[in-house]
Amino acid sequence: MARTTKSAISPVGKVVAITGGARGIGRATAEAFLDQGAKVAIGDVDAELAEKTAAELGAKPGAEIIGLPLNVTDRASFASFLDDAEQQLGSLDVVVNNAGIMPTGLLADEADSMTDRIIDINLRGVITGSKLAAARFTPRGSGAIVNIASLAGVTGYPGLATYCGTKHAVLGFTESLYGELHDTGVTVSAVLPGVVRTELSAGAKVPKWAEGITTVDPSDVARAVVTAFTTGKPRVVVPKSAAGMLKSMSLMSTRAKYKVARALKFDVTFTQADPAARAAYHRRISGDKQ
Repeated sequence: MARTTKSAISPVGKVVAITGGARGIGRATAEAFLDQGAKVAIGDVDAELAEKTAAELGAKPGAEIIGLPLNVTDRASFASFLDDAEQQLGSLDVVVNNAGIMPTGLLADEADSMTDRIIDINLRGVITGSKLAAARFTPRGSGAIVNIASLAGVTGYPGLATYCGTKHAVLGFTESLYGELHDTGVTVSAVLPGVVRTELSAGAKVPKWAEGITTVDPSDVARAVVTAFTTGKPRVVVPKSAAGMLKSMSLMSTRAKYKVARALKFDVTFTQADPAARAAYHRRISGDKQ
């Protein structure tokens, strides 16, 4: 029988796999699940950092966590990550598709190789992870898939065209998969954070008045991911205050939304991001680190 939002599920003893888990939202999510008594496997293309992060988080009494190599753009690597997680921790209960990159700049200046990389990690990685998770969960009649989307998945920000495109796709994909798996006992959720205070948003020109409304910490997103699992809600917005804004904007035309964004100075948040502050991040994501 499908799980509903009426009965919360406890994370205690559950096995959770998190992609892009070595830093940022992924690391915070691993810590949040550990604090709730879950066992965690973090996967990251930076295998050394994944092991280091696991060692640091595992230093807490009773914490059970492993760090494994993972390239979400490679199906075989993804399958091995989930297999290894199950072999070492037990049958998986939750897969969190978190790995993602967010380069900024005008689309005309974006290299084709970077466009491919954004799509491969942000979208194809989510689809692959969801496929592999569904194949494990559906026969068992239980399990949860949580995909990290974004508020950028319901609107468009200049300077983030390809990124916004992938996050729109993640939302549509997640909603479709929710319908496919609704009666199987497997829950599917999307978490929509605002601007997260990690290196992804370094140098972003967020209007001062909006920082407290649209900007969140990784720990805030992590709590939302745990909530998505425990309640089975198909969509969780972070911060909650942004949910009302989304409803209002959904009623506007594209032209009207742009006029509002321009009036509120959101049109330059990423087109005028500080290049010096973003340089290190852009160098990292152009290589092999997700």
